Formats: sequence, structure tokens, C-alpha cells
Amino acid sequence: RLVFGMLYPAYASYKTVKTKNSREYVRWMMYWIVFALFMATETITDLLISWFSFYYEIKMAFVIWLLSPYTGGATLLYRKFVHPTLSRKEKEIDARIVQAREHGYEMMVRFSKRAFNMAATAAVQAAAQGPG
Repeated sequence: RLVFGMLYPAYASYKTVKTKNSREYVRWMMYWIVFALFMATETITDLLISWFSFYYEIKMAFVIWLLSPYTGGATLLYRKFVHPTLSRKEKEIDARIVQAREHGYEMMVRFSKRAFNMAATAAVQAAAQGPG
């Protein structure tokens, strides 16, 4: 899966960017979007149905189907399902991303203050105890 799902597509994407072929660029962008969604859902499916016979072989076949220019799997899934779904939910997703950024920043500030206070307290205690 690493070779077919990531390394070859990464190299093909590099070649596409290098040659500035916009049609191939769009094709590879659709692949990467679908593949990222596949990787996210795979985390859950691995836990639930990995015991299923030929599960890993089916996943490999699916990745090859996504990748193949003859089947156009990633393009098909992107155009039929991913794009319409993301278009419908784009505003909601954008709002949640902004919300996550804001909460992430606030959490980082709180964590930094707490860590600084702990370090300062430890330094004061160590200084108070002295060298002996």
C-alpha cells in the first residue's frame, strides 16, 4: 500500500508539477483528496472489520483501482461523492476549522502558562533548598 498508495503517486505528482500539466495536476489532486479520506476511514475500518477474510487484499485492490488511469477510480469517487459532499458542507467545515484554530491557540497559551509556572516553581524550590 505504501508503494502503490503513496510513493508512486507522490512521484507522479512531482512529475506533474514539474511539467505543469494542469489536467494531470487536477487528476492527482483528486487522487490525494480521495486517498486522504480513505486513510482517515481506514483507521476505523481496520478496528471493526480487519478480521474479514481478504480484507487487506481488498484494500490493496481498492488503492490500485483508485490509482489506475484506466479505471479512474479516484476521479469517479471524487466527482460522484466527495466534491458534492464537501460543497454542501463547506461553510460548516470552514467554521469548525476556524473554531478549532481559536481553541487550539487558547489551549496552547494556557498550556504554556502552566508549563512556565511549573518550571518557575521548580526553580524557586531548587534555589531555596540550596546546594546541600
